[in-house]
Amino acid sequence: MDPDSPEFKVASRPVVSYSGTQQNELLAALPREVLESLFEHLELVALPFGKELFEYGSKLENVYFPTTAIVSLLYVMEDGATTEIAVVGHEGVVGVSMFPGERAMCSAVVQSAGYGYRLKAQALRDCFNQGGALPQLLMRYNHALFAQMAQNAVGGRHSSIEQKLCRWLLDRLDRSATNELKVTQEMISIMLGVRRESITAAAGKLQDDGMITYRRGNITVLDRAGLERYAGECYKVAKTEYDRLLVDVASC
Repeated sequence: MDPDSPEFKVASRPVVSYSGTQQNELLAALPREVLESLFEHLELVALPFGKELFEYGSKLENVYFPTTAIVSLLYVMEDGATTEIAVVGHEGVVGVSMFPGERAMCSAVVQSAGYGYRLKAQALRDCFNQGGALPQLLMRYNHALFAQMAQNAVGGRHSSIEQKLCRWLLDRLDRSATNELKVTQEMISIMLGVRRESITAAAGKLQDDGMITYRRGNITVLDRAGLERYAGECYKVAKTEYDRLLVDVASC
């Protein structure tokens, strides 16, 4: 079969399974008949580290439901300075647009490699306009995402470097399968918009207190409860909203 033929491309496309889609909590919360109606539009895709799903100002043509990947939503200044405004993993969705031609208000970059389901934005809009469970889920999720963005903005102003680092680590831990995070201090400093030396000092203090170990781009969390206590309100508000979201979607 010709590799460039449409038949080959269809045959080589990963099969979308019901069990596979359950790895994303929003997809898992949909009634089975609604979810299965999306199967012909869903595509399982690899999301490698550093892949830009969309950039600020670009048209939002695809929606991504991460399963094992973690995606950072970033605001990039004209001088190239970058700050993370939110993070999305298996609990959520990236790139939702309710109007044709809608443009991105931030950039989305894969921060932890993995997989996710891609869906054409128009297909999601078509399903959304039919009403039912999907619009309710998306609106609830957007509320939780806004809470995360708001808390990040407040934390960026009023929290210490150590609290910001704890919150940042906990956000990843919530979306990871293990307590090990592959990340460099340089990346953390860029995401938080602070000097690398400040992250080095903060990470050193957390390590001295027995909360983490850090070695060559790998952070292992040893004391999650300790990180939560240290992060305080910087983490709790957004976490409460996501916990409420999970309760809500379970009842849909």
